[in-house]
Amino acid sequence: MAESLTFTTLGELIKDKRTELGISISELSRRTGVSKGVIGYIESGETKRPELRTLKSIADVLKLSYEGVIECYIEVERRIEILDGLLLEAIEISNNSLISKVAQQIVESPHEDTYVILEHLYNLTGTVADNESKLAIYSVIVKYARQHGVPKYIAKGLYQKYLIERGDLKRLEESFKVGEEGLHYVDFLSDEEKIIFYFRMALHAHNIKKYPECIELCEAGISLEKSDTELKARAYLAMINSLSNLGDYSTVELHLDTFKKFNYNFVAEATKLESAIVKAKKREFDVAIPLLNESLQEISEHARIYVVNELLEIYFELEDMGAISKIFAEEERLFLNTNTPYKFSSLGRYYGYKGSYQVSIGLLEDGIDSYINSLKAYGEISSYQEIVECMNVILSNQPLHSKSTLLFEKLKKVYNGIIDNKMIKKEWVQ
Repeated sequence: MAESLTFTTLGELIKDKRTELGISISELSRRTGVSKGVIGYIESGETKRPELRTLKSIADVLKLSYEGVIECYIEVERRIEILDGLLLEAIEISNNSLISKVAQQIVESPHEDTYVILEHLYNLTGTVADNESKLAIYSVIVKYARQHGVPKYIAKGLYQKYLIERGDLKRLEESFKVGEEGLHYVDFLSDEEKIIFYFRMALHAHNIKKYPECIELCEAGISLEKSDTELKARAYLAMINSLSNLGDYSTVELHLDTFKKFNYNFVAEATKLESAIVKAKKREFDVAIPLLNESLQEISEHARIYVVNELLEIYFELEDMGAISKIFAEEERLFLNTNTPYKFSSLGRYYGYKGSYQVSIGLLEDGIDSYINSLKAYGEISSYQEIVECMNVILSNQPLHSKSTLLFEKLKKVYNGIIDNKMIKKEWVQ
């Protein structure tokens, strides 16, 4: 009875729309290629599960919402192979609400075991290319698995959601929380998934300055990964950076001996740079400066900004304005394109130094522009702590008070851009 009622409603929708347009059943049949009898059965509700292609033909002619047709259809359809097709159609038209509804119908199939149907939907989702569609389905999987006590698919769903969401640089804190939730179920992942999860989380933790968590996650991954993969090497480097930022320089030097044995292109230059940074942190500037300058000449273009920032930190502490001026005079050698959280953070740091230098030599408007670029770089990764610190530097900079109107206008614009999450690199001040 319920099925018939549902399709009577759809049938009435079709009939009302057909009548509104003044189209007879015969005319609709001619224009759709669907027989008059089939149309009559659909309108009367006698056909419980019309062919989807039939409904699509009718919807196209009557200008009915195809999404609405699918929503009605899934209320009575229980065949998994048909629902799979509907899910793919919903993905094709990029309707996330509809994707979630179809996915929900699939997992609620009365003819399949809960574990089996979750596995089926999980495997099907793995073949989908669009990340937004995948997120919608994985959310359904996680929720249903949680409701029905299937921890394996809570784990797998959260794992996949995390791997997708971590790519959104503006939501790094939020996506890290998704990963943290997934860690509660990590025992239900395969060893391969655990390794990827731990190392990706370690890199993520480093990028948002959660250094103790980075170290812990990296160590968890190292205990499982016996091969010297590139992902392991990059996570290992993040762990070393974290130890350095926490001031544990003796442990850094021990780990560098292990790290330098990885056979990847970035390892040698990273080892030299980290060694120099440790010397700088220990205030052994007479050793650190030559090492950093040597690295600056040898290091790959995309990593040059990291060396420059370390040199600038030392030169500002030493108040060596000549050396600072020389670095900024060679800015064209820097590769300022950014595509990772760490690079955006480094760019924000660089422009902060540049703004301070320009203001100190009286280039107030140039200094304001550099500070604005620093804020924008931090805004790209929603690094609010650095944004606040940069704002404090700007507002406490006495010489800039003479440019208060210009400064306020630019700060207001960049602030609105950060809040609206609409900042794009091409808008940066040149």
